[in-house]
Amino acid sequence: MAEPGREALVRALTEEAIPGWAIRVVQLNSVVAARLGVTDTDVQCLHVLGRHGPATPGALAEQVNLTTGSASRMVDRLVAAGCVRRVADPGDRRRVLVEPTEEGLERVTAAYAGLVERTREELADLDEDTLAALLRFVRAAEHGTVEEARGGAHR
Repeated sequence: MAEPGREALVRALTEEAIPGWAIRVVQLNSVVAARLGVTDTDVQCLHVLGRHGPATPGALAEQVNLTTGSASRMVDRLVAAGCVRRVADPGDRRRVLVEPTEEGLERVTAAYAGLVERTREELADLDEDTLAALLRFVRAAEHGTVEEARGGAHR
């Protein structure tokens, strides 16, 4: 008897709640991009740099699903906006790395501060087991989304 209830919950999550949330995140990213004076993809780049540190323009292109030419223009926009800078790769002075500026990180952090605070409030009443389950799910969902974006839908 528990299975129909479980299936209804899975359906509500996969067909309603998660897609609706994903759309709202895309919309929020557009608002943040406009505030920063950059594009939505540029905001993705800032997240990648904030999460993983400096990267080559080619690696950024792969992470945000752009051609190398488009990534070069993206970096130009982010440099002009004061969000990133180009630096010599300490391991190979012939290569250039893109790294976030302190100002860029502060601006993007401030842009999402309201959402972070709301999310913390929404999580406040959940116990550690539930939080751990949510964390496992979100990490698995991120991994699955990356795989789909890389062509996993066309296996």
